[in-house]
Amino acid sequence: MIAVVDYGVGNLRSAQKGLERAVAEEGVDLEVRVTPEPAQVAAARGVVLPGVGAFAHCMQALAGAGLTSVVIDAAASGRPFFGICVGMQILFEESEEFGRVAGLGILPGRVVRFRSTGVKIPHMGWNALRIGTPHPMLEAIPEGTYYYFVHSYYAEPGEADLVAATASYGDEEFAAAVGRNNVFATQFHPEKSQEVGIRLLRNFVRQVAAS
Repeated sequence: MIAVVDYGVGNLRSAQKGLERAVAEEGVDLEVRVTPEPAQVAAARGVVLPGVGAFAHCMQALAGAGLTSVVIDAAASGRPFFGICVGMQILFEESEEFGRVAGLGILPGRVVRFRSTGVKIPHMGWNALRIGTPHPMLEAIPEGTYYYFVHSYYAEPGEADLVAATASYGDEEFAAAVGRNNVFATQFHPEKSQEVGIRLLRNFVRQVAAS
């Protein structure tokens, strides 16, 4: 099973549908389940952590659902783990959104607001990737592939080798995807990124099937 963590925040149905299509195209025997149950997340072969809205709200919602420790454990377990949008941001140590707010601390670094002037915030729309540190999740995804973003804040990883891909907005280059060992996460929304999004989800499904 692939567990999509349901803590009341995130584009859950779209993520589920995208993953189900990826499973069908890969031809593997995996169920995609949106679940709020810690035991199901703990038992899953792969875990997807979505998130939209404010960093602090996502952290509060995760704690309120009793899922904080099981998400941290899943990331540490070696099982394929995929964070999306604010689900990527909360993997880091802290955010400056609405004051200093602690994150899960799974990855080193912090989340900051766009500093560029003369651009609209939030950054919303399609943007091209620059591939950084090679990662299996970006297999068959070439330099310059466009993905769909909606965000006002972005992660500044504390270690450069975490950055799997970047994108630019205004005069800022930011981390669009990060990865370390079994943990991979994107600032963009693969489930809203049409065929190239499914290609990325297929890479995740392939990792889960092989685990």
